[in-house]
Parts: sequence; structure tokens; C-alpha cells
Amino acid sequence: MRIAELVDLYEKEGCYIQRGKRQGEAMKPLTKQYTLARLRHHVVPLLGSRRVSEVNAGDIERFFRDVEAGKTARDDKIGPRRRIVVRGGAGAARKVFRDLSAVFSFARRREIVTRNPCETAAVKKTDNHKERFLTLEEIRRFGEALREMEKGGINRKALDIMRLWMLTGCRREEIASLRWQEVDFEHGCLRFGDTKTGKAVRPIGAAAIAVLKTIEQTEGSEFVFPAGEGDSYFRGYKTPWKKVVEKACLPGVTPHTLRHTMGSTAISSGEAMAFTGAILGHANPRSTAIYAHVQHSPARRAADRVAERIAAALAGMSDLEVDTPAPDEDEELLRRVAETLLKGGAEADRLRVVINALAA
Repeated sequence: MRIAELVDLYEKEGCYIQRGKRQGEAMKPLTKQYTLARLRHHVVPLLGSRRVSEVNAGDIERFFRDVEAGKTARDDKIGPRRRIVVRGGAGAARKVFRDLSAVFSFARRREIVTRNPCETAAVKKTDNHKERFLTLEEIRRFGEALREMEKGGINRKALDIMRLWMLTGCRREEIASLRWQEVDFEHGCLRFGDTKTGKAVRPIGAAAIAVLKTIEQTEGSEFVFPAGEGDSYFRGYKTPWKKVVEKACLPGVTPHTLRHTMGSTAISSGEAMAFTGAILGHANPRSTAIYAHVQHSPARRAADRVAERIAAALAGMSDLEVDTPAPDEDEELLRRVAETLLKGGAEADRLRVVINALAA
């Protein structure tokens, strides 16, 4: 059997979770799609014609270095407004190495091979870098970029998706594909029926709720951010995202960075690890053991506190204003609220929702 044939067999019979609490469950559709794309774009071109039984650790090491060097990278136009973009580099090499190791583990369970060459291959399996997150100063620049882009006519859906990434700590697709039935305004949470880690309830703060309440529901669509055409959800946030991070001078920042930012802001603000885990929806067994019995009410209050801090930075407030307000803060706050309401627009709408929620 050749490697290309093994990948075909893996697609039909092997795309299941191999470890952890979801062991034996089928991969999520999007996970399966990305996994097979990596295998077909990297593994098949470089190793596809090789016999499965003949691939050794040295072959895996050469394969890893080739992907890392960009040997499989390409950018092909396949139709009107359609492209296939395959990126190489260290990150791509690490991901597809894990995918290939899973394929060989599957082959070993089927007794197609007697060993997994990935297990003895000498490759750098982690980047050893600390997770990137934004400081309050960077959040302020990000917020200013969002406001400028909104004034410039950038798609409002894309900008609101970015705001919710920042204010909820949810994963990219969890917000982009959010359905109205998953939004629980009464209890201040998102109730996901199916996420990367299964069913999940995520407490969210008043700032995130304010953004959601300013979004009009589209008749005939279940999605908070419906696509312009068809029955799916909006996916046109990639180009606006690039413009925002460029405008904010935040090179290398990804949507997942905003998730790390919520976690780091929570911890640095003194929130308990339990509440932080509940906000982010972690599934790590050690984290789950800590917050498994946490009530959602205190977790929601924690989400409120953290989102308030991030929302303040998004609005352009300084560290001094966030951490140690001036004695006449009430008068200054009322002045700024009045100015925002008089200007009108989306910011004023979100502010009204927050005020009404707090006054209820």
C-alpha cells in the first residue's frame, strides 16, 4: 500500500479522536476538513508514492524539513474568486506532522504497519514560545483601528465578529458561526450545542451582550452573522482582519490571540483560575476538575469584570482610567457618556444597551 492510498483509507475509516475524553468520537467536520487538506497538500505530494512499510524516521525528518522550508507551499487560482493557498513554514510542518503520526497510528491498529516512524523522528514538535496576548495599550490600538475602519465603511459584520472575539474569548468559528438560538440574553451566556470540546455554556459580560443586542436578526437565517448569499454564515472577515491589525500595528496577531488576551486579562485582574476556565470553555482534564462545579452566576460576574476591563481599553481609556479612576470620575464619566450618545451611531447604540442592562 502507498501513502496516498493510506490517506484515502484514513479519510474513510480513520478520522476519529484517538485520545482524551472524546476518544472514539468522530472528528468535527471542520477538523476533518482541515486535517485531510493538510495531508493532501503536504504529505501526498512529498510521500504519496512511497510504500507505507518502507517509510522510516529519516524519511519523516526530511519530510518535516521540506514542509518547514516551504517546498509544498503554493497559491493557485481555481476559479472566479476562488484560490487554493497552501502555506509552509514551521507551524504548518508541526501540524501536518501530528496529522501524519495519527495516520500511522491508525495504520498500526489496522496491522498495515508494525511501527509508527513519527514516534522516533527527531523533529521540533513544539515552538517553545509563550502564548501571545495583547496588552491594554495594544487593545486600545485595536479598538481605535476598529472605530476607524467602521467610519471607513468596512463590513460591520466583520468588525462585530472581531469585537466579540475580544470580549468573549471564544474560538474563531464559535463566533463566526454563532446562531441566535445559542445566545441566552436572560442568563448572560452562550449555549453551544457542539464545539471543539463538545457542548458548552460560556458566560459573557455586559459589553459582549451590548454588541449582540445591536445586531439585527436577518429574516430567514438562524445565524447572527449570515452570509450575503446562501444559507451559511459570514466568512468575509479575513481581509478586514488584516486591515485592522495592520492599522493597529499588531504584526503576527491572529484571532486566537484575542482568546489568549481574555484569559491573560482575567488572570492578571485577579480572577480565579476556575472562573477563567469557565469563560474560555477549556476541556483540559486538570482545568475541568477545577471548575466543573462552578455556578454560572459567579462565572458570569467574572466575565463581566474582565470584559469591562477589555471594553474600556477598546474604548480608548488609559491604564490610569481603568485601574485608578480620578476622584471626579463620575462627572467625567457622565460627560463622556453624554458626548457618545449625542454623536449617535453604533457606539451610542451599544452604550444604551449597557446602560439599560445595568439599570434594569
